[in-house]
Amino acid sequence: PPPVQVKSITNAGLLLQDGRLLPSACIFLEGEVLLWGVPPTLWKGWDESNFEVFDVVVPKPEILLIGTGKTVNPLPAPLRQYLNKLGIQVDVMDSWNACTTYNLLSEEGRRVSAALLPLQYRPWRNGVV
Repeated sequence: PPPVQVKSITNAGLLLQDGRLLPSACIFLEGEVLLWGVPPTLWKGWDESNFEVFDVVVPKPEILLIGTGKTVNPLPAPLRQYLNKLGIQVDVMDSWNACTTYNLLSEEGRRVSAALLPLQYRPWRNGVV
């Protein structure tokens, strides 16, 4: 199985198959979990810098699944255009569906990444998982 798999998502955060609980926003990229510092209000104050990791990573993911919490909130056009210019297909969905889609696509061996928001906003504290 792929190195990162989501077992469940609750108000406490994302529970991974290996038992780690991720209470705040994170990115799954190349089999790793990255802490993702994001503004507290979805899309307010967001810009390309929130996705700059995808500008420097090689190889780039084919697909980026963006989980927007409990509900689906469309990605603003400038951010979608930025990611598309990098050659990344973007799919936005609620975080639970993003997690299950990520699990499925990664098991198929696809180059998939996920940028996931928890069901309730929590900032990362001291950079500790």
